[in-house]
Amino acid sequence: MAAGEEIHSGACLCGAVRYRVAGPLEPVVGCHCTMCRKQTGHFLASTSVATEDLTIEGADNLRWYQSSHFARRGFCGECGSVLFWESDKRPRTAIAMGGFDGPTGVTWDKHIFVADKGDYYEIEGDAPAFDRRLKPASDV
Repeated sequence: MAAGEEIHSGACLCGAVRYRVAGPLEPVVGCHCTMCRKQTGHFLASTSVATEDLTIEGADNLRWYQSSHFARRGFCGECGSVLFWESDKRPRTAIAMGGFDGPTGVTWDKHIFVADKGDYYEIEGDAPAFDRRLKPASDV
């Protein structure tokens, strides 16, 4: 690891799975798709990192659920904390923002799949919102 390189660490609720990222975190994306809402109980706020920059301790406690034909979701097998999302199509890992140990310095980038959001909340703030991944939302 190069001197002065950013280091971010985090863990699940019980600490059985810990992780460290060597390098910068991407801005936060809020995913409001039905799968993320069902897994988290609300929506998933995550950052993205190069998978090669992610080190996981306690990987034997990490469970993966193949949630679609191209993506899987990682969670702690002990406490159930939502931790990761990975696509077979790119070498990056999304990490749930709530697991980081301290300030990350990242800001909101966008909200995606807002057409699927719950009816009990509104999306606030200035971050752009998209019905799916790239189509702008007409009514948020």
